[in-house]
Amino acid sequence: MPLDRPQINSLGFAKAPADTRVVVAMSGGVDSSVVAAMLADEGYDVVGVTLQLYDHGAALAKKGACCAGIDIHDARRVAEDMGFPHYVLDYENVFKDAVIDEFADSYLAGATPVPCIRCNERVKFKDLLETARDLDADCMATGHYIQRKAGTNGPELHAAADANRDQSYFLFSTTPEQLAFLRFPLGHLPSKDATRDLAAKYGLRVADKPDSQDICFVPNGDYASVIRKLRPEAADPGEIVDTDGNVLGQHEGVIHYTIGQRRGLGIGGLDDPLYVVKLDPTLRHVVVGPKELLATRTVPVREINWLGDAPLTSRDTWDINVRIRSTRPPAPAILRPLDDTTATVELLTPEQGVSPGQACVFYDPDSSRIFGGGWIHRG
Repeated sequence: MPLDRPQINSLGFAKAPADTRVVVAMSGGVDSSVVAAMLADEGYDVVGVTLQLYDHGAALAKKGACCAGIDIHDARRVAEDMGFPHYVLDYENVFKDAVIDEFADSYLAGATPVPCIRCNERVKFKDLLETARDLDADCMATGHYIQRKAGTNGPELHAAADANRDQSYFLFSTTPEQLAFLRFPLGHLPSKDATRDLAAKYGLRVADKPDSQDICFVPNGDYASVIRKLRPEAADPGEIVDTDGNVLGQHEGVIHYTIGQRRGLGIGGLDDPLYVVKLDPTLRHVVVGPKELLATRTVPVREINWLGDAPLTSRDTWDINVRIRSTRPPAPAILRPLDDTTATVELLTPEQGVSPGQACVFYDPDSSRIFGGGWIHRG
């Protein structure tokens, strides 16, 4: 009689859950806590790992962030309640070198960085993933709202079922090799309420914990104060000028301004409203102009991570949708590859406030699939 083949478990392995080790990246929030509890409840060999990413003492009283202070305590409590091991790894130096320093330098260069993407790319999905392999894990699971689906050429990255929770903008740089090892158990859920219902089902004390709102190392969204501490020269005063170089006013440091900003310029008495259209940190100039100068149609993109089935350069053009900001829906565009990692994106409808340092994420216009993305530069 032929032996019965083992069933494929919910994580995609042909063995029993008890024989499947999964490392869960636990931030201390409700999402990753639910993932850990769900997998433990299903009988998997769960190991929780939390990365301490920035100053523990400064973060103790700061709620609404991740990876420090009270959040580490919350992750540990979930592990104790559900009966699986939990480890805290000190990644402060790695995080500072790989994420915080670039964040500050990008702002000083007049760009608009997105540090959460770099954290996923350089810390969570690199170093933490390697740690998971060192622990002999079969896979690593996270609480991100994104979907991993089986495709004809391997795993594919897809937007979350709930468009309001979708985190694909922050995960475009996930490589095919990483995707093979990662699992996202929440991506199919219809809403955040469904996640909180699961937290209540498992009796988690973080069930009603508020979502994090700010970048974890930027208290109360005050970018300027953080950058001033890291790079004191960023607060050097300078001039607000128009596009012809005429001086309209003074400023207290380019770090206080972003592309597209209108309020707080301190240059009243003008007939038409002016917006920040460019930051020139070398000259310490904040350049302002009319709103129409903010409209961008052509976007240069580099450091592309391509997740399509055919090579990026196999076509002269790709009809795709792109997302320039996490808060905007994907919009139609034409992608023109220059080589394997650089391209020009033509937006069919110009967007305002496009800035170097932002991500440009590629989507299949006919499905929920993500084709990767890259970083906007000055060209």
